[in-house]
Amino acid sequence: MTRNTKDILRSCCQQIRWEALDLKPIKELIALAIDEDTLCSGLINKPKVTGDLSSCLVPEDHEITATFHARQPLTLCGIELAQLTAAFSPQLSLTALADDGANLAAGDPIATLSGSTRSALTAERTLLNFLQHLSGIATNTRTYVDALGGSRTRILDTRKTTPGYRYLEKYAVACGGGWNHRMGLFDRVMLKDNHLAAFGDDLLGATAKAVAQSRRTNPRVLVEMEVDRLEQIFAALKAGVDIILLDNFSVSDLRKAKELIGDQTVTEISGNVTLDTLQDLTPLGFDFISTGALVHKSVWVDIGLDWNE
Repeated sequence: MTRNTKDILRSCCQQIRWEALDLKPIKELIALAIDEDTLCSGLINKPKVTGDLSSCLVPEDHEITATFHARQPLTLCGIELAQLTAAFSPQLSLTALADDGANLAAGDPIATLSGSTRSALTAERTLLNFLQHLSGIATNTRTYVDALGGSRTRILDTRKTTPGYRYLEKYAVACGGGWNHRMGLFDRVMLKDNHLAAFGDDLLGATAKAVAQSRRTNPRVLVEMEVDRLEQIFAALKAGVDIILLDNFSVSDLRKAKELIGDQTVTEISGNVTLDTLQDLTPLGFDFISTGALVHKSVWVDIGLDWNE
């Protein structure tokens, strides 16, 4: 592996930490979720009476302490978000009993919520929605990471995320031990068939022109090329792309691709990546395996809020 290839490996992915996230859009997302529940914010014709019509029956001065518990084995994500309790209600406080990324057993405590009973009941479903959704992604990602075993291959997420949740869901992938790349359209050039078609019909010439244009325009930005046929690999290598993404290749063709590429550039497998196919892909020794399934095939985990006696 060349020194340049090692540098690309180090720079082309990351594991997002909570401290790197912009809290402003996250708080706006929380506010939107609360408004959906209490103000019917998503509809033009709103009811004459809004608010939490159930919780308002509880005496205004009544207070509770309650604990979130894992109801199944899971990898936790969302506790940092839940600690933004002021975004849910200034009358609530939350004490974390576990950290994001922690592997929990059924029954393990996650956090204690205390304060106004009215506010707790109003915020409960929204808090659980975030915790269950993000922990579902982290838990699903952890199964993929575990399936890789001791392989040097890293599992990557994709841009297939829920609109508005991009960075929270990528953070959840990182909590599950996965790696983040392609944060958006701004951090990497990704050349696909439709991009190259705009540079002409000749694959070699089109690829060379596109890569050269990228080097002139944004010389510090990595260039990745998606290929779905073995014959495209030569064009990618000749043009000097930084990363080759092998899309929907059979295992036998992946072996051939590995021989053609060697250590000339960074490699990524994508397409039809599941827990079942991972056992065949991992031994091939590619640098990365990417899959949107970490997010869009995840299932919400079971977390409950139990009142303390």
